Amino acid sequence: MKFPNISQSQFVGTTITRASLRTPFSSKLAQLALAAACTVAFPVLAADPPKGNIEAAKAKVSMCIGCHGIPGYRASFPEIYSVPKIAGQNEKYILSSLRAYASGERTHPTMDAISKSLSDQDMADLAAYYSNLK
Repeated sequence: MKFPNISQSQFVGTTITRASLRTPFSSKLAQLALAAACTVAFPVLAADPPKGNIEAAKAKVSMCIGCHGIPGYRASFPEIYSVPKIAGQNEKYILSSLRAYASGERTHPTMDAISKSLSDQDMADLAAYYSNLK
């Protein structure tokens, strides 16, 4: 790094920092880089979550009906398990449950596999569909 030509008398008692050594060009370059990063990152972070589409879900429910569409159904894998009825369940609860299975926060072999195959839009669609059933 080159230091500007200054005499010792100008230097005494002066604190030189990285910021004071920056040229206007390097400062502008840093500002432009930050602005570009914000322009790219923030729209993704601020994007609205997908809105559930009940009609679109009708083409996706076949993977759910086999267990959740049978009143009193009990799954026998990995153990005997009473499968919950999800028709009429709260939309946010269904969505958070699907996300929890997909992330591994909740586990069940069948639900893990199914939820990991779903997009965020698929999850929103299924949650909207099942929450509107009675």
